[in-house]
Amino acid sequence: MPYTKVTVTLRPYSEAVSDIFVAQLGEIDYESFVETESGFEAYVQSPLFSRERLEQQIIPVDGVSFTYDVEEIPDQNWNEEWEKNYFQPIVIDDLCVVRGPFHPEFPHIPHRIVIEPKMAFGTGHHETTGMMLKHILANDMTGLRVLDMGCGTGILGILASMRGAREVVGIDIDQWSVDNTLENCSLNHIHNMSVQLGDAASLSGMLPYDVILANINRNILLEDMVKYVAVLKPGGMLIMSGFYAEDLPLIQQEAQRNGLTYVDHREQNRWVAPAFLLKL
Repeated sequence: MPYTKVTVTLRPYSEAVSDIFVAQLGEIDYESFVETESGFEAYVQSPLFSRERLEQQIIPVDGVSFTYDVEEIPDQNWNEEWEKNYFQPIVIDDLCVVRGPFHPEFPHIPHRIVIEPKMAFGTGHHETTGMMLKHILANDMTGLRVLDMGCGTGILGILASMRGAREVVGIDIDQWSVDNTLENCSLNHIHNMSVQLGDAASLSGMLPYDVILANINRNILLEDMVKYVAVLKPGGMLIMSGFYAEDLPLIQQEAQRNGLTYVDHREQNRWVAPAFLLKL
């Protein structure tokens, strides 16, 4: 599926305003963002792009003006874009490295993940993905059944498998992500991760999971949390990200309503990733 890149330029540049605009666009289907010196780039599936929605969603801030440029990115250009401009190897706590197949190897790192980025986001560079990876590294996955909800590149499920998970299931609404996850499983010799196209509605009737990973966005998490809990084992862990620190109280309230107990959270550049346990 082609994606549309919207390059937003702020005058004068303000990191706080940039963060506000990113949060606003994150509420209307924009999937990923790349910071620039004068603003940011935002990516959305081309069929979902609308200039009218974009201009209605961004609420002007006094003292800062903005302009934007629009560019459609064909599917076949994405690998080259990432390789040339964005995707560099990332090492997390000296325990995990995420690299592309075009990067050199890191034999001294215990968990080595190879990601073919394409147009499915999730390479470990965004704060939310990095924090989710740290949660996985901090928890024993041995023998557990794990759900990677909104799997993207499959990076979270792949690390869970490397950490000893017995079975991993990835689900995403985008066929590109499903295909990319399957490709990345093959690149990393992961044989216990299945992937399917769908959303939270497809969870109905599934066998329960020990761990559910959901790095999506605030609104979807709030709406779908009840569906996650329905397939989470008592005592099981739900780890979420994709929202800012100021949204954490809303997430905690909804979690409590669904019988979840707050454990802890990680925070980086105002993004947060909390973990919850389902009461026994």
